Amino acid sequence: MHDLMTCVFVQLRCKPGKAYEVADHIYEREIVSELYSTSGEWDLLIKLYVPHEEDIGKFINTHILDIEYIERSLTTLTFKAF
Repeated sequence: MHDLMTCVFVQLRCKPGKAYEVADHIYEREIVSELYSTSGEWDLLIKLYVPHEEDIGKFINTHILDIEYIERSLTTLTFKAF
């Protein structure tokens, strides 16, 4: 299944005190493979798989970044190198 999808990591910075609320909204959408709370500059780390035919930026904007209390995001695309 994952051969037909692109693995993408998205880091999110949330408004102070809102990371758990944002995480709850993400889980409710059932689109992520893994979701972690992180220390440092970013509050949440998401691993998700986007179908190859989808526009990754549009997918993330439509399915994640419309959630209230997200202040900033950083998306990292992966490439099959090994």
